[in-house]
Amino acid sequence: MNRSEKAALQLRAVDVLRTLKETHTYEELAAETGLPAGDLNRYVNGHVLPGERRAREIVADVGAELLMDELDARIVVDEEGYVDNSRLVFDQALLSLVPPVAAELLAIEPPDIVLTAATDGITLAAAMARHFGARCAYAKKSRETAVDEFIEVRQRLSSGIEIDYYLPANAISAGDSVLVVDDLIRSGETQELLLEIAAAADAEVGGVFALIAVGDEGIERARSRTDAPVDALVKLG
Repeated sequence: MNRSEKAALQLRAVDVLRTLKETHTYEELAAETGLPAGDLNRYVNGHVLPGERRAREIVADVGAELLMDELDARIVVDEEGYVDNSRLVFDQALLSLVPPVAAELLAIEPPDIVLTAATDGITLAAAMARHFGARCAYAKKSRETAVDEFIEVRQRLSSGIEIDYYLPANAISAGDSVLVVDDLIRSGETQELLLEIAAAADAEVGGVFALIAVGDEGIERARSRTDAPVDALVKLG
């Protein structure tokens, strides 16, 4: 790991701790992370950065575990398998924890564009874009009236219904690195759509990430359509 990669990892760890500190005391964090409260205080207040090994533990182990526990506690699945994740996608403080953990999980470089589909994925995409200093773009089922050129793709659902999605052509440029994100991946149909948009723009896909994966079908479908890393934070079923 070179110096810049190490610094990025250390700053991700601090981001995780600072966000966790908004809802935890130092004593609670110390109990959950196994790190001394005094060290946590110094990290959160910027007096010192955690070392490489500890930073990786915070992001990849402690931060991910605490975040997954929090996400799992807020997910409601009814008898028919419908997933209600409204307590996740509308909580900006919680979503701000996700990007550094996702970056470590996928082992990706900061993208130029964070791409999603309207509407539930927008809050996550915005949090990811803000963290990476990237632009946020989202495909919609309708055309913007003031936009002249679009990237247009057609999604054929398993039910046989076809839906057109539109993204302003200037939202992604050829050669841009794109991180595809969504709140939920089940069949992989939406992720396939977003990958088609990136391909139509001659962009480079850096990764595909979802908060929640229901089953393995969607993950495997996305992996079959890109060489970029594909993963989800919470996996159900």
